[in-house]
Amino acid sequence: MAELKNDRFLRALLRQPVDRTPVWMMRQAGRYLPEYRQTRAQAGSFMDLCRNTELATEVTLQPLRRFPLDAAILFSDILTIPDAMGLGLRFAPGEGPLFDHPVRSGADVAKLGVPDMEDDLGYVMDAVRSIRSALAGQVPLIGFSGSPWTLATYMVEGGSSKTFGKVKAMIYDDPDTAHRLLSLLADAVTAYLNAQIQAGAQAVQIFDTWGGVLTPRDYQTFSLDYMARIIDGLIRQHEGRRVPVILFTKGGGQWLEAMAATGADALGLDWTTSLGEARRRVGDQVALQGNMDPSMLYASPERIRHEVEALLNDFGPGSGHVMNLGHGIHPDVPVAHAQAFVQAVVELSPRFHT
Repeated sequence: MAELKNDRFLRALLRQPVDRTPVWMMRQAGRYLPEYRQTRAQAGSFMDLCRNTELATEVTLQPLRRFPLDAAILFSDILTIPDAMGLGLRFAPGEGPLFDHPVRSGADVAKLGVPDMEDDLGYVMDAVRSIRSALAGQVPLIGFSGSPWTLATYMVEGGSSKTFGKVKAMIYDDPDTAHRLLSLLADAVTAYLNAQIQAGAQAVQIFDTWGGVLTPRDYQTFSLDYMARIIDGLIRQHEGRRVPVILFTKGGGQWLEAMAATGADALGLDWTTSLGEARRRVGDQVALQGNMDPSMLYASPERIRHEVEALLNDFGPGSGHVMNLGHGIHPDVPVAHAQAFVQAVVELSPRFHT
C-alpha cells in the first residue's frame, strides 16, 4: 500500500498534534454533486452503483477532486448487512429503503445468520481495496457500518419509520427476540468492519442513526451495549498504525460520557450539542467530530465561514477535533457552499494549532 501523505485526520482522532483541524463531510460523495448524479444514472440504481467496484471507487473520489478534504469514506450503504441476510432490500422512489421480508418474530430471527464477508459482501471489500489503491496515499479511507439498533429498526419496520412502533413494541413486549436479533447484528457488524479494515480501511465509523429515539435506559440496553461489544471485538492495529473508531449517535448528546466509556477513539456530534460543552464533559478521553448543522450550507458563503469560526472557537485550541457536519450533507446544497465550508476550515483552523 502507498505511504499515507496526509494523516491529519487519523492524528486528530487520536488527539495527536496537527497543523490544522481536519475536515470531511458525511455523505460527501452524494447527490449534491452533478458528477455523482451522472455516475449514478450510468449505474442504473443505487445498489447497482454500490456493487460496481469501478463506479463505487469513482464516486468516492469525486469530492476529493473538488475540495481539500482530509479523508475519503467508502461509498456504500448502511443496509448492506440486512440485504446480505436475504431480506429483499429495494429502494422505492420517494419511499427510501424497503424490505420484502421484514423480521417480526423469533422464528424470523432464527432464519438469519452472519453473512460471509468475502462472498455475500465481497463487493464491499472489493470497493475498499479498489479505493485504497486509487487514493494512492492521498488521504486515509474511512470504512463504516450501521449500528445493530439502527439496522434492526429498518429490518423490523420493513423500511423507514417515523414512530418506530414495530421495533419498539418488540423491545418492550418481546425483549428476548430483540436481544437475539441485536446480538446477531453485533457479530455481523464486528466481522464486517474487521473485513473492511483488513481490506484497507484506515478508520471506521459506526452510524447509530436512530439511537436518539430511545429512552436513556433503552439506549444503554438496546444500542450502546451492543456498540461497546463491537468496539471490543475490532482490529485496532493494522499496517503498523492504530485504526481509530468513531461512534456517532444522532441525538445522543445527553449520553456522551457513556459513549466515551465504550473504548471508541472519537465521538461524532450532531448539531444539537455544543462542541465546547462536549469537550468539557469528555475531557481527554476521546476526540470529537462535528458538528455544523447541515442546513447551514443553505446560507451564504460568508455566513458559513462565520459559523466555521464559531465552531472552532467553541472547541478551542489544541488537537482532538475533526470538523464535519452534524449529519449528512443535503442533496440540494449548492456545491459552492460545500466548498466554502471546507475552505473556511483550511484557512481559519491553523491558528488553533500553533
